[in-house]
Amino acid sequence: MSSAAAELIEVPLSDRKLVERFIRVPWYVNREHHPSAQWVAPLLMDRRDYLNPTKNPFFEHVQAAFWVARVGGRDVARVAAVIDADYIKFHGEQTGYLGMFECPDDPALARLLIERASSWLKERGMTRMIGPFELSSNYISGVLVDAFDREPGVNMPYNPPYYDRLLTDCGMVKAKDLLHWELDAKVPVPERIVRVADKMAERRGVKIRTMSFADWDAEVLRTLEVYNDAWEKNWGFVPVSEKEYLHIAKDLKMVLHPDFAILAEVNGQPAAFVLTIQNVNPVLKKLDGKLFPFGVLRLIWDLKIRPKIDSGRLILLGIKAKYRGLGIDSLLFLATHRAAVKQGWRSGEIGWTLEDNFKVNSAIKSMGGYQVATYRVYERAL
Repeated sequence: MSSAAAELIEVPLSDRKLVERFIRVPWYVNREHHPSAQWVAPLLMDRRDYLNPTKNPFFEHVQAAFWVARVGGRDVARVAAVIDADYIKFHGEQTGYLGMFECPDDPALARLLIERASSWLKERGMTRMIGPFELSSNYISGVLVDAFDREPGVNMPYNPPYYDRLLTDCGMVKAKDLLHWELDAKVPVPERIVRVADKMAERRGVKIRTMSFADWDAEVLRTLEVYNDAWEKNWGFVPVSEKEYLHIAKDLKMVLHPDFAILAEVNGQPAAFVLTIQNVNPVLKKLDGKLFPFGVLRLIWDLKIRPKIDSGRLILLGIKAKYRGLGIDSLLFLATHRAAVKQGWRSGEIGWTLEDNFKVNSAIKSMGGYQVATYRVYERAL
């Protein structure tokens, strides 16, 4: 493949035909260029909505540009550049995002993509670029740098092994590693943790309950104040607006079982929550991105009529700062484990966590968790 012959095509999100081409680039990379049995195709319908500014409230606070690289009459690579006003306001930094990077093993082509995104950001006053993200750290983040022989966690990135080399050759350096964990749901929670957690709940007046799907939006908004408080000091955090949070939660509800949306309250006030989504990857693999004409029937059959889900991924666990140290994290882990046992799950995943969040990582280990994959976010001065 000759990158010298590459044509870089800008993709306005108003041009739905070009957007469709942009969306389909991962099929070329993961099915043709570097075929992988582990890669799970995203749902095309979901990706179309995600890149539709009239449907995704994320675009209300960002500027973004998208490009497809075409070589020999084929769309073979893509990249995005994103300026998030919410990130800049919160962190006080002129930092932009490298987004939606997909590329064959071609260093010159990768450099073409990275330089285009870098130039676009620099022209608009950015002094630093971080990523890759799908569009921000509130969505799919990082590049897989190990564990290429295992299926990715649901809604986690998967990419060929050469991505790390391509990015570092383009001057990107490690900013932070994100850790992914697994637990055996059939191994009982250590008795001392159960004993301490239950005692703390009684002493501190902590109530653990599942969230009501019938009152979903109101329940979600109860967790929003927890989310923006709990993650405020985390690396890369960006506060989420009510509108965007409700939009994300609406999508999550599709892959949530009611037993795995758990809220902790202290004196009737939201203090913490945990969400664990079902691992629908085995079902999605059969669909190859297509819900129609028969994919939706297969999805319903596998999820509702003949349940095949036997694992999931804990995606969010947050505790308001003033309620930390009360053992609520153990209570939420315990409630999630009990739900997994009730549903007959064989395993559960947790991720991601920051590599230097030693307190959370130690808590996961104390519950029997072990690290199974590493994702890397890079940075580069502009």
